[in-house]
Order: sequence, then C-alpha cells, then structure tokens
Amino acid sequence: MAAEGRTTTDPPSHQGCAISSVRLRLPAQRGELRDRHEDGHHLHHLVWRLGPGVRVCSSAVLGGGIGPRAWILNAQVPGGYPRLDPDRHLAEIAAAEGLTGPGAGLMTAADVAAYTTGHDGGVTATVTAGLGVRGWAAAPATATRAPHRPEDAESPGALPRPEDAEVPGALARPEDAGAPGSPFRPGTVNIVVTLPVALSDAALVNAVATATEAKVQALLDAGLDCSGTPTDAVCVAAPEPGQDGGEPFAGPRSTWGARIARAVHTAVLAGARTAP
Repeated sequence: MAAEGRTTTDPPSHQGCAISSVRLRLPAQRGELRDRHEDGHHLHHLVWRLGPGVRVCSSAVLGGGIGPRAWILNAQVPGGYPRLDPDRHLAEIAAAEGLTGPGAGLMTAADVAAYTTGHDGGVTATVTAGLGVRGWAAAPATATRAPHRPEDAESPGALPRPEDAEVPGALARPEDAGAPGSPFRPGTVNIVVTLPVALSDAALVNAVATATEAKVQALLDAGLDCSGTPTDAVCVAAPEPGQDGGEPFAGPRSTWGARIARAVHTAVLAGARTAP
C-alpha cells in the first residue's frame, strides 16, 4: 500500500486553441502521464484508456454520472483559468489524444505531474492534490460568497463565471482561502479509483462516498483543518457487471470498499503532505 509519486466525440473547436502532447510515462492501472503545450503554457494531464466494458461513476465536469466510459482525463490548466467552457476544453484535449467514445474529464490547477497513488488488493487510487483553497464542507452561510445568486449552481459541469469557484475544475478566488491579499494558490483534489471487479449501481455510488470519507480522513491525518476544497471531484471505474449484477457493497467495511478506502487514504495523505 505504498504511495508512488508522479504517476466525445467530435468536440467543437475553440478559437483555434493549439494543443500538442507527448507521452512521458505509465503509472499503474493503465493511466498515462502526458505532457502538452497549450496557448504558451507547459501543462500535464493524466489519461486512462479504459477501452470497452468499463463503467465510471463520477462527479467529473465532463461525462459525470454513471455509465460506460472509454477513458478518463485529468487535465492541468493554468492558474486564473479564464475559459467558461471546461467541458468543451476537456473534449479538445481528449480529441488531441485520439480518445473516442464517451469519457470522463476532470480539471485542476494543481501540478498533475506530482500525482500520488495508493494500491490495495487490486484497487488503485490516483490523486492530484492542490490545497491552497480549502475549508469545511458545512461552512456557515456567512462563509460562502455573497451576495448569493440563485443562478450560481454548485453543480459539476457548470461554470457560469470565471470568478465562481464552486465547480469541479474551476479556480477559487484568493479571498476564498480566508486570507485576503495573500498569494493565490489553487485548490482541487481529484481522485480516480480503478477496480478489477464489477460493482452494482448502488455500490458504485457507495464507492464514491467511501473514497470521499477516506480523503477527509487523510486530510485530517496530514494535519489539515479541512474536509477538502470547493472543487474536488471523484471518478470510480470498474468493469460492467454481468448477470450477477456486480459486487453489492462498497462501504468502508465491505471487502472492496475497505480496499478503496485504504488506497485513497494512502494517495491523498501522500499528496496532502507535499501539496501547495
């Protein structure tokens, strides 16, 4: 259970955005660390080429929900990310990688090349951690942005304005860190979990909850006074179930849920100890 460091079709074009990438190295569980140059920035992204027969349950900004997914993409973007269409941007990166079919895409301003992994009993968790903007999920209403605008939904895949932070992959404002005027540091914890066994629908959802619980435990064990950041996202990938319906449980005391929890805890703890 050792931590390891560094590991849609026809998307619309966007203003002539140039993306080029090269393969760097392979982490565990069919993921690839990729290097790209985009609009003058040197960035990285992780790609899982899952192929057919895999389901993903996720809160990803692109391809979230439960369903068959051929790939997962976790892409680094520059701090101060200005675009209003992260789902389209992710689709462009996927197209540049030659990815086809339905996929799930996440974003972060954290250093993707500094990813960490945890392994337990066939489960692999891969984490990119940026914790510059963090806090508790159940914060008082006075701690949220004001005034509240009804149209600002805290939903994955929506990015109404660049200044809005509570969207997976979006970047929070410096004042959201609780230290107005301090240097901006991006905050997003993205977790990708891969399993070798099929899970039922309920177990897939439970696996996301288990991964989130393990994330919070790891953050506390790292000495951080928070439950995460406003933009954290999770993907759980597992084979499609057969006639047996897949494993029925993925809570932290089930066989596979316990493995998920330990793998995620290992990866998040390693990332949190070194994250900016």
